[in-house]
Amino acid sequence: MFPYALIPTAATLSEWADLATVTLYFLVIAAMSVHGAHRMSLIRSYLRLRNVAQPQPRDPAEWPRVTVQLPVYNERFVVESLLEAACRLDYPREKLDIQALDDSTDETARIARRAVERLAAAGHPIRYLHRSDRTGYKAGALAVGLAQAKGELIALFDADFSPAPDFLRRIVPHFADPSVGCVQARWEYRNREESLLTRVQGMLLDAHFVVEQVARSRSGLFFNFNGTAGVLRRAAIEQAGGWQHDTLTEDTDLSYRAQMRGWRFVYLPELAVESELPAQVASFQTQQARWAKGLVQTGLKLLPQLWTAELPRRVKIEALLHFSANASYPLMALLAALITPAALIRAEAGSVGMLALDALFFLTTFGSLAAYYLLPRFALRGQLQWRDFALLPAALACGVGLISSNSRGVLEALSGIETPFERTAKLSASSESARLARALYGIRRAWIAWANLLAAALLGLGLFTLVQGQVWPSVPFLTLFLCGFAYSGLLALWQGADRAAYGVSPGIRFRRQPVRESAC
Repeated sequence: MFPYALIPTAATLSEWADLATVTLYFLVIAAMSVHGAHRMSLIRSYLRLRNVAQPQPRDPAEWPRVTVQLPVYNERFVVESLLEAACRLDYPREKLDIQALDDSTDETARIARRAVERLAAAGHPIRYLHRSDRTGYKAGALAVGLAQAKGELIALFDADFSPAPDFLRRIVPHFADPSVGCVQARWEYRNREESLLTRVQGMLLDAHFVVEQVARSRSGLFFNFNGTAGVLRRAAIEQAGGWQHDTLTEDTDLSYRAQMRGWRFVYLPELAVESELPAQVASFQTQQARWAKGLVQTGLKLLPQLWTAELPRRVKIEALLHFSANASYPLMALLAALITPAALIRAEAGSVGMLALDALFFLTTFGSLAAYYLLPRFALRGQLQWRDFALLPAALACGVGLISSNSRGVLEALSGIETPFERTAKLSASSESARLARALYGIRRAWIAWANLLAAALLGLGLFTLVQGQVWPSVPFLTLFLCGFAYSGLLALWQGADRAAYGVSPGIRFRRQPVRESAC
């Protein structure tokens, strides 16, 4: 006889599905808790080491030759100010070599060439190098420039950075130690107060530059050169294998390769260089997705070598956690999808204690992130203001808004899918020029906006269901996800409408249309 009793009934299958849903939900929370614990360990290291006195090197008897590299690609609104800032650097003229590395395909090339000619005629040691072939993108441009560089030290500044005149005189003395391969400065932001989006970005990046970089650098752990506002020793670049373009984060890739070869990196949080935050949410999402994908690519490339190298175990573990940090975005996407069904299943089963875990997880997550984001504000200003606390929910919601784009970046990296380097648009101090810059250079990725709005709509239905069923412990998390997806999606569509004023469609595909030069 056929053992019909072994065939699961519909009720049994439903129970198994419920069990699988709840189990997966808690596995996701457990995985995310690993990165939460890592964040807390960085906070502890920062609090322990932030006030430890750092050696202050003396000025060298003879200043070494420095090459300043300025990689540029279609930066017509900021390139001239970048070149002028580089020429204002207070450093012996005979020891300075400035390279304008221009890959531009638009009006930027003409503007940059004329500016370099004008500055060179005024006696500044500046050269213009143009590539018509963008092989390797930024890494390729830096490699070409390095081959022609005259300096033993290489300073790098992206197009939106404005180094103070004393930048080199404050950094170069640290290279008196022959083991130092890189000195990184902190980023500051001239447009921090422009909008809610830029204020949130400032808070997010301050956490990296104040907490993470200080904790890693002063704990003897590997940390990354941030690609700009820093100086590298040429020998460190060359011994590490030079600039390579098989990842989207060539700076992190080079940083780890150099440190694996024994070079020491120094971080100076007291030295800040002004830069510009992306004013468009689409540009911000594209930048973050590039960093997320590149970090995973770099981890896949270097972790096998790093794990077998003769390095302290804590250095290896920190590197693993650093490279895998962006895995939290696909996990958050899964968490957002599971919150409502997992909550309803537990409520129906009467598992009040298991439901309470949601509230506990939310409170502990919020608490650790609050410390992570507020500590830098206190460190930089010596006090906390009420608006710092008010900005916290927006910062968390903004992180949620990155789930769609960053998850795609992480999954593409894991799948080995290669994509071109997408630049982050740099604008201008002039509001009219800024609007034109958004039309010319703005990122047109409407799919992210619509994906976020679809997620917000589905989460809205879930929130309605939970409120109707009075399943309150899961409501805070769901509300945070809903607000984050909705804010990012609506802001992207609203900012896309700006482009219509310049003949650029704000519609679903955001196609680029011709922009008349008279609009300048």
